Amino acid sequence: MTTDNSFEPKIIGFLCNWCSYAGADKAGGAQLIYPPNVHVIRVMCSGRVDPQFILSALVKGADGVIILACHPGDCHYKEGNCRALQRHTLLNLMLEQLGVEKERCRLDYVSAGEGDKFSRVIHEMVDTVRALGPLELEDVGAYNIRPDVITN
Repeated sequence: MTTDNSFEPKIIGFLCNWCSYAGADKAGGAQLIYPPNVHVIRVMCSGRVDPQFILSALVKGADGVIILACHPGDCHYKEGNCRALQRHTLLNLMLEQLGVEKERCRLDYVSAGEGDKFSRVIHEMVDTVRALGPLELEDVGAYNIRPDVITN
């Protein structure tokens, strides 16, 4: 953990187009305040977030990643958010093997009408990663992670 209060984490957020992205829009429309640390990437479905995207984001300098999905039972693509949960569970096991704290990769559910929850979840994620400090990856080249999957 870091004691440097000036550290501002860089977080990549993968947001489902149909619910979470709309929830972020609602938070913005309601002028809710939340940290600007999350770079949002809109995906059509959280189930399309490949674990390689997460690994690539971390290799390229992100201190954390958040995946925001539709609530269970509300997925526009029926079971995409269930697939996202399965991938997230397996990804946490892989991150543990790489020495990355599981708190750096969060999956949560935010619907289109939950702008307040979006703001709260972003605050929680930023605070959590800030407390963990900068991500320091050791030699990830041995794991054959493709850093070109996510471009700047």
